[in-house]
Amino acid sequence: MVRKESFEVRTGMGNGTGKGEAYVCEFVSKEELHGHGRLFAKIVLPPGSTIGWHTHEHETEPYYILYGEGDFHDTDGSVVKVHAGDICTIGFGGSHALENNSTEDLALIALIYNE
Repeated sequence: MVRKESFEVRTGMGNGTGKGEAYVCEFVSKEELHGHGRLFAKIVLPPGSTIGWHTHEHETEPYYILYGEGDFHDTDGSVVKVHAGDICTIGFGGSHALENNSTEDLALIALIYNE
């Protein structure tokens, strides 16, 4: 199967805590992950948008930054400036957030999979 890229505009990324809009292109649906996870997608955050602070109780989530830069907020309270090629991973029970405080779009691939 071949799909054409299409984006859905979402607000409140990060369990309703994010600011602004995010453009989400799901590579596969939650149903297509067959209970192994709930998200595998490309996400584009325009300037000023965020994925708000949220916790992953029984799952983990790596981000792979495709382009742009942002501030990654980690479980331990640290904030790290991330750029293209960086991988940000939150383990089971961890919390995190991502902010695009730049003047350019920030794009990433996100995968949320189960414990």
